Amino acid sequence: MNTIPARPSLLLIVSAPSGAGKTTLCRRLLEEYPAMSYSISCTTRPPREGERDGREYFFLSEEEFHRRIEAMAFLEFARVHGHWYGTPRRLVEETLAAGRDVLMDIDVQGAAQIRAALHHAAPDDRMRRAYVDVFVAPPSIEELRRRLVARAQDADDVIRRRIDQAEREMRHAAEYQYVLVNDRLDEAFDVLRSIVVAERHATRRAG
Repeated sequence: MNTIPARPSLLLIVSAPSGAGKTTLCRRLLEEYPAMSYSISCTTRPPREGERDGREYFFLSEEEFHRRIEAMAFLEFARVHGHWYGTPRRLVEETLAAGRDVLMDIDVQGAAQIRAALHHAAPDDRMRRAYVDVFVAPPSIEELRRRLVARAQDADDVIRRRIDQAEREMRHAAEYQYVLVNDRLDEAFDVLRSIVVAERHATRRAG
């Protein structure tokens, strides 16, 4: 008698330019799927108002961050907008091993690092079988600029740098399995949720 193989946990990577709506979409996904675990990154940037260590990020000094790089404690790491960001390897591995889905909100550099590492992993590697990535794109650069100005978090020169970075990041969108254009938030979330549902029922094969 044939049996249906157990579904491996999902390692869902979501990347997007700053201001594309990634954080809001991820937050809604976690509300929809409370059993999904959010991977908290480490960063060297200072906490913003209302942020707490261990909730939004693990806030580290430059020295401690580089110590962890040398110890190979990060699944991926990158320098973005002048600060370091990295994903603790052990937490992701332990969560997947426990059968729980993991949501990672990381930039294109980090996603590329994980993608490249998994390309060389064994076909039955748990993380390789779990991996799914989604790129969230704004409708246009003009709309992205409008959103960044409207949220009033950054100075004009910072916004210019973020727009330049967004243009570079969007050139990597085709490297992702899914590209989601966030024009209307509710519709974009419906697409993201549909990706999760489809991937939870997919038969995974090493590629």
